Amino acid sequence: MQRAFFTMIFGAFCAAFLTTLGAQELPKSGTFTVQSGWKTTGDTVQIDEGHIYGHGNFWGVVFNDKGSGPLHRGPVSCPYSVEVVNGVLSAQGKCAWSDVDGDKIFTDWTGSMPPNSKLEGLNQITGGTGKYAGIKGRAPFQCIGLNGSGQWACTQQFTYRLP
Repeated sequence: MQRAFFTMIFGAFCAAFLTTLGAQELPKSGTFTVQSGWKTTGDTVQIDEGHIYGHGNFWGVVFNDKGSGPLHRGPVSCPYSVEVVNGVLSAQGKCAWSDVDGDKIFTDWTGSMPPNSKLEGLNQITGGTGKYAGIKGRAPFQCIGLNGSGQWACTQQFTYRLP
């Protein structure tokens, strides 16, 4: 009986502690850096010599550099459109970044990539849900393509403010 009581008290303590950890309030402003891995699916069409249009979706997963915190282990989806003129790529789209709680950060992004270079650009933070409601800010990014396979490795540096 005493063992069952101890187990029940210990379980209640763990549940309360873990709930408190998960519900920690995000600071009103700050920065964090994430690493992300992506797979892209899409279509392109050559519209003229050296001129291509395309569209599709990037599917990814995000890992906060601290091993916890905003967006850690969260999925992300980013529809995009792209134009390539004489080997220079320009792209834009939107992203929905989620965390493990299901709260989201929304961004509009633009980027460019000269031939044989990195894809670099900027996510403009436009809003969010849950703990990210009303969030604004920016998140520059740098991505490298992996073996021409439609897979990418990226780094994003988020700077944000909440109301």
